[in-house]
Amino acid sequence: MTLRLLSAPPSIPLFTCHASSTTAAAARPLPSPPPPLPQLSSSPPTSSTPQSPLTCALHCPHFQSCSGCTHEFNLHRPDILEDASDFFRKHGVSDFTFDTCKLWGWRCRAKLAVRGSSLDPLIGLYEEGTHNVVDIPQCKAHHPNINAAVELLRQGIAELDIEPYVEDEGTGELRYVQMAVTTHNTSLPAAERYMNGKVQVTLVWNSRNENSPSSNKLNELANFLWKNGGPKSKLHLLHSVWVNFQTSTNNIIFGNRWRHLLGERDFWEHVGGIDVSLAPSSFGQANTRAFDVLLRKLQKYVPHGASVADLYAGAGVIGLSLAATRKCRSVKCIEINKESKASFEKTIGRLPATVDSSITWHHADASREPFLWLVGSDVVVVDPPRKGLDVSLKDALQNISSMERKIFSSFESSNSVKEEKRPWVLRAKEDSVQVGRKPPPENIPQSVPQTLIYISCGWESFKEDCKSLLSSKAWHLDKAHGFNFFPGTQSIEILAVFKRGPQKKKPGKKKKKHL
Repeated sequence: MTLRLLSAPPSIPLFTCHASSTTAAAARPLPSPPPPLPQLSSSPPTSSTPQSPLTCALHCPHFQSCSGCTHEFNLHRPDILEDASDFFRKHGVSDFTFDTCKLWGWRCRAKLAVRGSSLDPLIGLYEEGTHNVVDIPQCKAHHPNINAAVELLRQGIAELDIEPYVEDEGTGELRYVQMAVTTHNTSLPAAERYMNGKVQVTLVWNSRNENSPSSNKLNELANFLWKNGGPKSKLHLLHSVWVNFQTSTNNIIFGNRWRHLLGERDFWEHVGGIDVSLAPSSFGQANTRAFDVLLRKLQKYVPHGASVADLYAGAGVIGLSLAATRKCRSVKCIEINKESKASFEKTIGRLPATVDSSITWHHADASREPFLWLVGSDVVVVDPPRKGLDVSLKDALQNISSMERKIFSSFESSNSVKEEKRPWVLRAKEDSVQVGRKPPPENIPQSVPQTLIYISCGWESFKEDCKSLLSSKAWHLDKAHGFNFFPGTQSIEILAVFKRGPQKKKPGKKKKKHL
């Protein structure tokens, strides 16, 4: 393949106390290897095997003060599930399913604020409605190696006198830390890879670049982490250490400048049947295992040899997994974040040699002239942010039937006009990546999607988008599945499959005539 650049929970008591700051970190020994986590079947509980609220409880000492989780009990069945089941039943889906996924230690990606003092640092999340940071050293949602790496960081802050960020004054050195766990270690049996995941640490440093007066302390902290958590240490927790430089006074965590300091540069994960490269600046799903389950379910709804448009694509994980597993004729990934391009290119390099799709990635805003990205695709996949679909894309999907009728009568003329008068389309084509023996044909009439696959992390926005799509009669709901991406919260991930046209009424059973 060639690449061408075109431009069961532990038996402990249930805690409901407020978290408090830790004692001086200098007095702490180095963190010990994390204990094994309780396991729970990912299959939904049945009526014959009811789950006790205490069996599926959070058991977290930080619950009442930390804003990360909103309920303690019934992690396997969030309250929102009843609303989801009723909604889909009313709209023609009677076989809605829900996968409970992993209930503890599921979070493989965390962004944590660093506040307090060097002797008593607070590393955690903001208390609800405030900018007061709650220290969460025993978080039950985190992969256990994230907690161990946070403890190691705490010790480094104390030993090296690193000043946590003071938000009101804009002073201090360490603002935030991002922890990301990779469980991609092919040298281990598959069953052992998750618990032996390694942590990529990104330090968000309060300076413009590596030439700031505090750069020596940054390097000392990175070396401390690597010495005590790297491959030559007893723990071997860490995959790599990165730094992001940020001086803005707003609430944006990351700046635009990233630097690799120690360890492996490339961060790999295996999801959806492919190896995926993720830069620290790229969006990555926090619940890796649940995302893999969703991808494998999604693949079943894409016909072999289909042409796919992947909108809000990020690094193209969904589109590339479909290219590999469904032998797609073509896949085009549309993403507004240019930082995702490098991860896309690296992931392509590890696709199976049998992949013979025409694959493109475009740095573009799918909400601008969205129909241009829908043309020529049999299946469109959308994975928008929590707010839901952009209005222009939703309008294009609602009016797709009328656009389909026009495309055959005026394709050539309308195509040439758009190329001349819409420069952002030309820029998207220039700033793109194309893989395959030849690009897909552009100058012949093409069809529009017959299947829409909608992945949603925002339930309320999804309901509004769904009702809008159904009201147009251009689409009907065919299948729907839920996934427990965020146990301990009222959020679920939705995978909904829409088909073109109004829903056909299922033929009823003929009544027997009585003599």
